[in-house]
Amino acid sequence: MTIRPILAALLIGGLALPAAAQDTAPAPAQPAPQEPSKEAAPPRSIRNAPSPRALEFAAYIFSAVNVCGYRLNTAEFETLLAKQNTRPEDVSPRGPFGNRVMGIFTLMSNQMNLNREQACLAVAGEYGPEGNVVKNVLLPPGSDETPAAPAGKPAQP
Repeated sequence: MTIRPILAALLIGGLALPAAAQDTAPAPAQPAPQEPSKEAAPPRSIRNAPSPRALEFAAYIFSAVNVCGYRLNTAEFETLLAKQNTRPEDVSPRGPFGNRVMGIFTLMSNQMNLNREQACLAVAGEYGPEGNVVKNVLLPPGSDETPAAPAGKPAQP
């Protein structure tokens, strides 16, 4: 009968001993840094890189084309990219930032697919023919011609 409590005490003591030894061990001395660490420096941006906003915009438009079947009006799209100091070649899938755009595109496409109908209506409301952000970036599926610029006033007979 007396052996069980003794074994239990030894077992608990054996488990607690290494933990106590770790707590009381002195911390290893670290050498004083002589020059600033390169790890602590914030990440530098790439020169002439498109802004993250431009990459997200391109991925958003590409996702709308993919999920909703809209046609891309390239002239309007390039104009909007130019306003963000970005070239279409930069955001194309084979461009220097194509991998980033494709990563964002994948996430956005998956999210749009979850609620396709509402997402397509929202995108059309922003960038479609009656868009409240920019008109005619996305054209309805099946339309072959680019929309003409709206005329001022109709001719009076």
